[in-house]
Amino acid sequence: MKNLSMIAAIGENFELGYQNQLLCHLPADLKYFKEKTSGCPVIMGDRTWESLPKKPLPNRRNIVITLDKNAAYQDCEVVHSIEDAMDLVRDEKESFIIGGATIYSLFIGLIGKLYLTRIHSDFTADVYFPRFNENEWTLISEQHSSKDEKNQYDLTFQIFERK
Repeated sequence: MKNLSMIAAIGENFELGYQNQLLCHLPADLKYFKEKTSGCPVIMGDRTWESLPKKPLPNRRNIVITLDKNAAYQDCEVVHSIEDAMDLVRDEKESFIIGGATIYSLFIGLIGKLYLTRIHSDFTADVYFPRFNENEWTLISEQHSSKDEKNQYDLTFQIFERK
């Protein structure tokens, strides 16, 4: 779907998270995430929902995909398949897949745009972002951010569009 995007922060080796947490705390990336997703629906798995410090994410339509048919999460929409999630956002200008690893893997072949924050370091991880064929994508934007007193790693914000 052209209006379906994915956003993630990953380490040098596609590391995504460890013990249901982000790799590290980077205010610059959190600000970027908020700027890009604000006002748009966000689609996530139930473990990502559980990891959110503040639920639901404000100023966004929160959609949680879970296999648990009895699941009910406060102030969000619950669906049980990627097809159901896509049906909910079909008419939206842009919607974001925000994780976790399983959800990213299920959607990577269905998205039109990919927002990646590359964290220039190696991390201990137990979940990884899916490898994707960069030949199928065009890099349309790239912005570097140097580490500072609040952000302990150099970052590169990249936006890709599917060819």
